[in-house]
Amino acid sequence: MKLRSNSTTFAAACLMLVPLGAVGDGVPAPRAARHAAPPLHVAPLTTAARKPNDAGVTIQYSVSGVAQIGRPVSISLQFDGVTDPDGATVRLSTDAGLTLATAASLALPAGQRTSATATVTSDREGLAYLNIFVTQNGAMSVVAIPVQTGAAVPVLKGAGEMKSGSGGEKIISSPAKEPKEPKEPKELK
Repeated sequence: MKLRSNSTTFAAACLMLVPLGAVGDGVPAPRAARHAAPPLHVAPLTTAARKPNDAGVTIQYSVSGVAQIGRPVSISLQFDGVTDPDGATVRLSTDAGLTLATAASLALPAGQRTSATATVTSDREGLAYLNIFVTQNGAMSVVAIPVQTGAAVPVLKGAGEMKSGSGGEKIISSPAKEPKEPKEPKELK
């Protein structure tokens, strides 16, 4: 038997000496770890905008994956900043086109960060919203989380004609609509 002293033969010989599944530190990886699915990508949380007179609860969310008709999509929710000793309450609702498959209400304890997952299923393409109503100390915050199903992008209806103003600004000229006839007030009994 004749040995060759080239680098390819040397590399092949070295690889045969390394046991299958070995990790860089020389310890073989557990069998389950070698065949485990890669970790799921976790989307970063988006912090919802707050108003000065809201309930004082910070709401963060992320929509995992892309919504498809008839397939559930999970929306991760995180609530923080509950200061009322009685806690706060959350109510969830959906626009037409979305169905909520999880509980529609949630209690938030004071002084704790609360995480929850809402699961919605879309029955049509387009944009719909998961609506979140948070109440604390009699004040309410409302957040609408967009759920885009399919590639259909919402389009505004053309309402008029584009013109240029005297200063070069763009103006959409729309015809005036006929006012509706006022309805007669109903008699109170």
